[in-house]
Amino acid sequence: MSNVPGITLNNGVTMPQLGFGVWQVPDEEAPAIIGHALDAGYRSIDTAAAYENEKGTGKAIAASGLPREELFITTKLWNSEQGYDTTLRAFDTSLGKLGLDYVDLYLIHWPLPMFDRYVDTWRAFEKLYAEGRVRAIGVCNFHPAHLRRLLGEASVAPALNQIELHPNLQQEQLRAFHSAHNIATEAWSPLGQGRGILNDKRIGAIADKHGKTPAQVIIRWHLQLGNVVIPKSATPSRIRQNIDVFGFELDAGDMTAIAGLNTGTRLGPDPDTQDWVG
Repeated sequence: MSNVPGITLNNGVTMPQLGFGVWQVPDEEAPAIIGHALDAGYRSIDTAAAYENEKGTGKAIAASGLPREELFITTKLWNSEQGYDTTLRAFDTSLGKLGLDYVDLYLIHWPLPMFDRYVDTWRAFEKLYAEGRVRAIGVCNFHPAHLRRLLGEASVAPALNQIELHPNLQQEQLRAFHSAHNIATEAWSPLGQGRGILNDKRIGAIADKHGKTPAQVIIRWHLQLGNVVIPKSATPSRIRQNIDVFGFELDAGDMTAIAGLNTGTRLGPDPDTQDWVG
């Protein structure tokens, strides 16, 4: 059984605070890699139509033998499918690839404000939610301006916003907006894609102090901030290490030191200008 704590979303649905991301996992490798994660105790799996591994994810779920109600499966609508009718068709496609009757969380992958379709897209999300085909609905990469518009026009508030968030991009203002509106914060690229953060001397010193790896320290930092976090690895030993973060706690000095790493540096695109629909 998993020892990962849950967080309760604004509609009462509970999801694991620590999950497993499958971005850049090839579809043919997904069953084995996700199988390692499920064996290690992960119960939340985060995929997306754009990752092109929903079929492999579905195979891993089927092969696990785990009861469906023990799993929390997230997928995302890709940019080219935004719009009311296209969203409904895209959801059916994703559900078919996953081989599931429902998903636990469905997310709009990017706001694409220049195309102005995310409100119509959200109405389709609300329909899927009302029909019980999705247990919770949310967004990715939405700035406060996008969220304010959605909150002003929606019948159902987003349960979660998945954003780029790591020690070099700590997103304090956006996290504060989430907190004020009861929207959960989920971090993608929580380890900064390994670009320097894992080798930072301050992270290394904290890791040595606790007898943990730098990745474990950063994941623990996310958890103590209250973030949902979805680290990805294809290496079985690291998959196990990344979930072994509940036997220690960072102290105030550790948290302050990591707060000092914030540079506001993005690894991914700016949601205000991301316009890729290919």
